[in-house]
Amino acid sequence: MPALHELQRQVMDALLQRGDAGAATALLRPTPGLDAARRLQLYRNNLFESLTAALAAVYPVVQELVGEDFFRAMARRFIPRFPSRSGNLHDFGAELPDFLRGFGPAAGLPYLPDVAALEWAAHAVYHEAPVPALTLAQLAALPAEAQAALRLQLQPCARLLASGWPVLDLWQAHQGGAVVMESIDLHGGVRLLVAQRALEVEFQRLDAGEYRWLRALEDGEPLTEACARALEADAGFDLATVLARHLALENFRALDRGDPP
Repeated sequence: MPALHELQRQVMDALLQRGDAGAATALLRPTPGLDAARRLQLYRNNLFESLTAALAAVYPVVQELVGEDFFRAMARRFIPRFPSRSGNLHDFGAELPDFLRGFGPAAGLPYLPDVAALEWAAHAVYHEAPVPALTLAQLAALPAEAQAALRLQLQPCARLLASGWPVLDLWQAHQGGAVVMESIDLHGGVRLLVAQRALEVEFQRLDAGEYRWLRALEDGEPLTEACARALEADAGFDLATVLARHLALENFRALDRGDPP
């Protein structure tokens, strides 16, 4: 008798149509009027239907852009490659933006992967809880040399996103007519901080220096290095103004006692 993990692998491969389903079929007990192969097909259909519905719930704008039939066909290709591997269904679907970048049938909509990235960012931050935020008083209490070396961290319910396409406008065009699709200039890009506050998802537009600064901080750079990166992108970058804005928006985690100075 194969080990339990081997039996589970055989059944999952059969459900996802990876390889020969014969071994898994042999594990199923036939019932009157329903043979093992038919039972396996019912399980397979339930799996694909439930995961396709989960994808559509996370990526409704992607589905509207391509149509329901295309989306379902795409999901049939995506699910066997990236099946759910978590007990939390909210974790399923993170790979779709990268999958779409290599999905030939979607090549006619080159902005589609970045729209998917925006939808995943919104989904991810919505399901993250904020932690206590960094305040100006906490920052001011540090000596100047400690401030310069500080490595600020974004809230867990915040994600940075940059695209050469106007993905926020494309997303808004599918939110009850806030933007007319035909009026969108597809030549314009966008830089965003996607953040959740009080169970509402906000999209904060960023300029080049501000985005580069936040990206450097997210990559673990100290404040002085992050400022240098920002000035490379925008010579007019004003640290005081940008820092005050993000402190007011509570976009940074509070400092822990164990944080390096």
